[in-house]
Order: sequence, then C-alpha cells, then structure tokens
Amino acid sequence: MFDQDDLEAIREGREDWEESEVDPVLDRFGEREDEFTTDTGGHEVKRLYTPNDVADLDYDDDLGFPGEEPYTRGVYSTGYRGRLWTMRQYAGMGTPEETNERFNYLMDEGQTGLSMAFDLPTQMGRDSDHAMSAGEVGKSGVAIDTLADMETVFEGIPLDEVSTSMTINAPASVLLAMYIAVGDQQGVDREELRGTIQNDVLKEYIARNTYIYPPEPSMRIITDIFEFCAEETPKFNTISISGYHIREAGSTAAQELAFTLGDGIEYVKAALDAGLDVDEFAPQLSFFFNGHNNIFEEVAKFRAARRMWATIMEERFDAESEKSKQLKFHTQTAGSMLTAQQVENNVVRVAYQALAAVLGGTQSLHTNGKDEALSLPTEKSVRTALRTQQILAHESGAADTIDPLAGSYYVESLTDEVEADAFEILDEVDERGGMREAIESQWVQRQIQDVAFDRQEEIEEKERIIVGVNEFQVDEEPEMDIEEVAPEEEEKQVRNLEAVKEERDDEAVDAALAALEDAAAGDENVMPYIVDAVKAYATVGEICDVMRDVFGEYQPGSAL
Repeated sequence: MFDQDDLEAIREGREDWEESEVDPVLDRFGEREDEFTTDTGGHEVKRLYTPNDVADLDYDDDLGFPGEEPYTRGVYSTGYRGRLWTMRQYAGMGTPEETNERFNYLMDEGQTGLSMAFDLPTQMGRDSDHAMSAGEVGKSGVAIDTLADMETVFEGIPLDEVSTSMTINAPASVLLAMYIAVGDQQGVDREELRGTIQNDVLKEYIARNTYIYPPEPSMRIITDIFEFCAEETPKFNTISISGYHIREAGSTAAQELAFTLGDGIEYVKAALDAGLDVDEFAPQLSFFFNGHNNIFEEVAKFRAARRMWATIMEERFDAESEKSKQLKFHTQTAGSMLTAQQVENNVVRVAYQALAAVLGGTQSLHTNGKDEALSLPTEKSVRTALRTQQILAHESGAADTIDPLAGSYYVESLTDEVEADAFEILDEVDERGGMREAIESQWVQRQIQDVAFDRQEEIEEKERIIVGVNEFQVDEEPEMDIEEVAPEEEEKQVRNLEAVKEERDDEAVDAALAALEDAAAGDENVMPYIVDAVKAYATVGEICDVMRDVFGEYQPGSAL
C-alpha cells in the first residue's frame, strides 16, 4: 500500500525528528510516568505512529469497502448515513405493568428498539412462587411467570412495529415462545417478528452462571431454536453471542473477542452436526460486545471482530452467503466501569464508551444509566443515557461518515494487534479441543480470573487510575434517587400467578407438558411443543422443570 522509498524516507525523517525535536524535550521535561500500553496483551503504545507501522496493510484484503468483504469497515454500504444504529435501552422493572410503563416512556422519549431485562428467578427457570425466588422477584428485571405476564408487558405495543431484544439464556426457548404467542394474539405474521434472544449458554458457564442444563442438551435446545426460527421467524436473531459478560468478568479486549468468536464457532458446529445448512441459519446469528473505556482499542476490537468472523465463516465453514459472513453486533457500555463514588462521572464514561461503539460501527447500542452501580436506573438517569445516544447521532458528527478512523496509523496497527492476539488465543482453544472442552476444563475461566486479579492489583497500587475511586476522591456521600422494588410488588406477582393457575385449563397444561417431555426425550424439535405449552399458560418453571427432568442440571467444577 505504501511505496518502499517513501517508507524509508519517513523512517529516516522520524529518526531525525526524535534526535532533533524529541530528545531535547525529554532531557528537559521528561514524560509522564504512566505505562503506555494497550489493555490487550500489554503491547507498547508508541509515541508516534507512521505508515511504517502499517507497511504491510493491503487495502482490498485488510480493509475493503463498507458492505464488502472482509467487512472491516462495516457490513452496510451506507453505514449510519442510511440508517442510525438502534437505540435500545435495557429495561425491565419489577412487575410486567411497570415494565410496560417504562417501555412506553422510552419510546415516547425517542428509543427505537426495546430491550428486555428479566429477574433472576426467570433467568433460572423458576416461578415467582418458588422458594428459591423469595426476595429476588422483580429485582434485576421483570418477573415473567406465564404468557399473561408477557401479554401485559406488550399491551398496546404492536410487535410488527418494534424489534425486541431479550436478555435471556437457559430459558430463552420459553420466553421466545411467549413472544411468538403474543404476536399470534396480535395477528402479526411470524415472518414479521423482529428482535433477538441472547440464548448464549456457553458464556453462562464462563461468566454469568445463570445456566440450567448441561452443555450437550443446552446446545440441542439452541440448535432446535435455530431450525425453528429459520422457518418460522426468519427476521428474528436466534442468538446474541455475548462477549459483554466475558469482559465484565475481567477479560482483556482480545480475550473478549477470542472467546466470543470461539463460542460462535461452537454454535455453528453444533448446528451443522444437527444437519442444518450454514447459509440457512448463520444470517440469524448476532453478537453482543462490551463498550469499554479505551476508545481506540475498542474501535480496533470491533473492526477486527468483523474481519475475523468473515474469515472464520468462509475458511472453517465454507459459508457462501454474504449474510453468513457479516458480523452484526449490539453494544452495551461497560457496567463494570461504573462507580458508586461520584456517580456523575459515569455520565462521562458512558459517553466515551458509546462514542467508541459508534466509531466502531455497532448496529445497536445500550448506554448505561449513571446510577446502575447502585440500583436499577431511574427514569431521569435512563433518559440522560438515551439522550447521550441521541446527541451522538444528531450533534457530534460521529455518524456522518463510515468508519471515520480508518487509515489512522494507530488504529490500523491496533486493529492488526487485537486480531493477531485474538487468533492466537483461538489457536490455543483449538488445541484444547474447542470452546466446550476449554470451558468444561475451566481453562477459559482461569484465563479471565488471572487478568481480573492483575487488574485489581493495579488499581490498588494506583498503577491504573479510576477517577473518584483511587484518585481524585471527594469526602461526601452521594445524593441519589434510588429505584427500588417494594416487597408488595413480589406479593402482587405471586397473587397474579396464582390467579392464572386457577383460571387455566389444567388438562390442557398437563397434555402440553407431557408432549414436551416426549419431544425432549426423543429427537423432535422442542420449540413447537414449548409454544403449545406457553399458549396453555404453563409457567416458565413448569416448562423448565420438564426439561430439567429429561436433561438434568449442570454442576460446574472448580475454577482453581
């Protein structure tokens, strides 16, 4: 891409510049004592980058044009000039009624997509009246027990006019079935339903631990969803392969990228082993990444992710469809970077993280509320978080041109570094038998824990500055309007569940659950049977318990 004579002239010019300009300044003033390294791999960040740092860059092979392989510059030819990213604020509030209210509030404020958070019992496949659910109902999101709750959440919200992302994993099949059932009630053609289920159980074993079933049956359920949705709901993304939680657990950017794509490889392999055609299901795969603090490294990570996935899908899986090779992703700003101290600083952190996601070409974005280190966000803080996106879109100019940092000697060099580090990690994963083997042996978890431990030591030693936490502190208590879930709301949810159980047709429920049990014990696709059970108003817990009885529950080993 660069003429060798020009590169040599630049190299010599840099040496002269360092000798004549830099060295005298260093002798007189020195430089900051900070360690100038990337978060990924600890690579040195040079004082200056020139064409010599990207001398091997080939425009066609390494960059290309937006909408064309290798998709480094984006999967759409018009970028944000054609359509802005989806502004999708994560929301789920205690009861279904409150969630419906928050969804309508956000749409009135200009949100362009819905994102649904579920409480811990729902995520674990337990009903609100289960003994293990006590004290957790509605705390981390909305409580969903039956189809009646999902009907309430989407009352007055036409499903043919919105797309909905659902952060649900082990019971994803059940919540998707409920969404489809609400769409059927509304008369929406299933082919018109749009949205995403997270449905990424491998990262649950790595980072979040809201798993139910062992890996093998979990992968079976996921591939059943792939097959069902390819035919029934082709516009619905069947999985959001998530690096977000891997990064929240402490990984580097390269580990986030490698382990996420490694999980993606496992899902593709499982679907192929189940007899599915790669170009039938792969276009419905999506990804979910963390928007962290280092702007340039995050941009490099997003650009490298697209290039890597195109290579993986073509070289490993012989994908032919362009859509199968296109990595599309949602970004959420880093929850682990929010601080309880000086919470106003979180507004600034979130804005920079969101900028990195937009410069990196995200398709969808959630910006955290400033108070999420303390509680669910208040209406005021979630509005500020949404306004952050709207200002980025309409005032900053960041969305006016495609891949605006392309050609930066630093960003291109960093993109290559992140990609090389991530591929090196993937090579080791392959040597260990793939991601499932690496997860079950706890190797992946140990890699992340080691990094997290080192990062914490750096913070405690002030080698890594967290503003307001280990430097620039103030001695004052934060004044915050905290969003809380009252105990009465849990009681109300349990009463509503009891009412549904009293009014439903128990024979229809028993028949639907028995049919599901037979399907799960055999080799039929379980999704049609889950939809039937949901429509009979079987509960999340009842449906999950049937599959617990057939598949068993996962018991993790020690990550020591």
